[in-house]
Amino acid sequence: MAVIEGKAQFIHVKETEVYEGKDTGRYTVTLTLNDDTSNELSSKGVRLKSYGEGSEAIMQRKFASKYPVRVIDAEGETFGGDIPAGSTVRISYKYGDEHPVYGVPVYMDGIRVLEMGAAGVDAAL
Repeated sequence: MAVIEGKAQFIHVKETEVYEGKDTGRYTVTLTLNDDTSNELSSKGVRLKSYGEGSEAIMQRKFASKYPVRVIDAEGETFGGDIPAGSTVRISYKYGDEHPVYGVPVYMDGIRVLEMGAAGVDAAL
């Protein structure tokens, strides 16, 4: 199982994500990644989304699961609250089989909340 650290932006772990009025049936977290982490994922064939232009670009990746994921705090205890946007989290995940159009999928297995962020979306987005 691989692990990745980043800033959580769009968090749907208590209920499945709803997109354009339809339930996706997936629990998801979108992470903002640093350069090293985004390079590591890209080198494995994982597609990333870029927000912004030039040197201001922010790389993000959505991690998903069809099943509820375990969320723990920094000490390993069950985390019962909501994860605010901007929180630093560590996600354990596994790679799926490569798709010719969509690249290599990543499937979320668990989340560790390392540092609580301020509520709201990062202004850079």
